[in-house]
Amino acid sequence: MTPESRSTITQIRNATLRIDYGGVRFLVDPMLADRHALPGFQGTVNSEQRNPMVHLPMPIADIVDVDAVIVTHLHEDHWDQAARDALHKDLPVFAQNGTDAEIIRGQGFTDVRVLSESSEFNGVRLIRTAGRHGTEAHHEAMAEILGEVCGVVFDHPDEKTIYLAGDTIWNDDVAAVLSAHTPEVAILNAGYAMVQGVDGGIIMGTEDVLRVHQAAPGTLLIASHMEAINHCVLTRAELRAFAAKEGVSEKLRTPGDGETNTI
Repeated sequence: MTPESRSTITQIRNATLRIDYGGVRFLVDPMLADRHALPGFQGTVNSEQRNPMVHLPMPIADIVDVDAVIVTHLHEDHWDQAARDALHKDLPVFAQNGTDAEIIRGQGFTDVRVLSESSEFNGVRLIRTAGRHGTEAHHEAMAEILGEVCGVVFDHPDEKTIYLAGDTIWNDDVAAVLSAHTPEVAILNAGYAMVQGVDGGIIMGTEDVLRVHQAAPGTLLIASHMEAINHCVLTRAELRAFAAKEGVSEKLRTPGDGETNTI
């Protein structure tokens, strides 16, 4: 693999990423609304704050200049009206299941595909993975709202394997993916989003990130889904400090919005 062919991961904002991989440019979980355009999520901490809390770091036209879109689930901070308005309706869109695919087709998109364990796009394998959007207690309280989520493993013979975990906490699903695919890179939604009245996060926090590292100590971890939505309470600086205390800083990156990492 030549240096020119190396993959890049660009943190856009929140869980929105641009992944250039195997000669293909993917846009993941686009939330493109203007700063403060949307209300905070009801029933979550800091819901009085409007979303998103920060501006996009680049023009929308640059963000949507991609070959395909991946939508891990349909929560508004992963697939909002601004994104649906900005994206070309004939772009290939990958959804986690048939239900989500039908909804996206109903929003006017004409090339909607369902992720599977054997999906492929322009030579890149896209392997759907399972996740858990919160603890058992969260799902007992609000299973319908949290719903089903997925992750994706990106695989190409000339590139490092990337595991995009999606909106999940550490659980057996994540452990199984790390064991089965041994990714060199794992992107973790690590903002520790919290709802009112239930302990713990509905996405990863410091301890979840540490568990991933302990299960896959050779994997480079890239933290996403931070400092952009009202209920994400873990900051990049706090996660870096935790990683330093645990002696794992060399295996963690916390990119700022607009920052690109070459892998």
